[in-house]
Amino acid sequence: MVKFLDIISPMNRRNFLACATLTPIFANELMASNTKDIYLSKEEWVLLVSVNTRLKRVKRYVGFANFNLLSFNDTLFYARNYRKIGAFTKKEIAFMDKLFHEDQSQYGFYGPKTCENINNKISRKDVKKISYTGHFLFKGKAQNDYENLKKDVGNTIILTSGVRNVVKQLSLYINKIYNCRGNITKASISIAPPAYSYHTISDFDVGIKGWGYKNFTADFASTYEFSKMQKLDYIGMRYNKNNKDGVRFEPWHVEVI
Repeated sequence: MVKFLDIISPMNRRNFLACATLTPIFANELMASNTKDIYLSKEEWVLLVSVNTRLKRVKRYVGFANFNLLSFNDTLFYARNYRKIGAFTKKEIAFMDKLFHEDQSQYGFYGPKTCENINNKISRKDVKKISYTGHFLFKGKAQNDYENLKKDVGNTIILTSGVRNVVKQLSLYINKIYNCRGNITKASISIAPPAYSYHTISDFDVGIKGWGYKNFTADFASTYEFSKMQKLDYIGMRYNKNNKDGVRFEPWHVEVI
């Protein structure tokens, strides 16, 4: 299998993920996948793994909540100055920059850009930390919407994800590509790429207390809480079924309107 992958040109992105550590199961999954999907090259996979690991070290160092607001330059600063993280290499930085700036329509994601600056900064003066969640909301409409949701739907509702600056979204996107075994096409319909997330400017996610990961599945649409949310006129649903952005159905994602 390794010999077969070695003959594939690294410039051809419409191919299997070339990685010397592939298991037979991994390889079989790739061969059975949609050949139109776009995979990372071997070199990109190696970069993805190292960047994913390093970003997780940054998150552990600054803390889960603070990681949501961290700017790109501050991330590089912490990595350079703390040995437990380790400085990002030039290739790793270039790889992250590429993921931020590249045209996502090639992967089937058609949403608009919400952020043009990879070093976007979010001031703590503009956000409010929501107790017992580890997340922030933008002050004003987003915070008011969440507080009204708690009143109108009930205290079973809880914030599951709020403000995400570029680095947090980049980290989630990279980890999703990793879990999709290098399939960028599959990852891009599961989570917005780093320059395209509405979490960076307004939106937030909600769920039901104690529901855990099920809050991020279509099962949320069958809940009493969701049915009540559908009747509220001060919020919207960003990603309906078959939405034009090409994103999966996300009933938990609250659109700030």
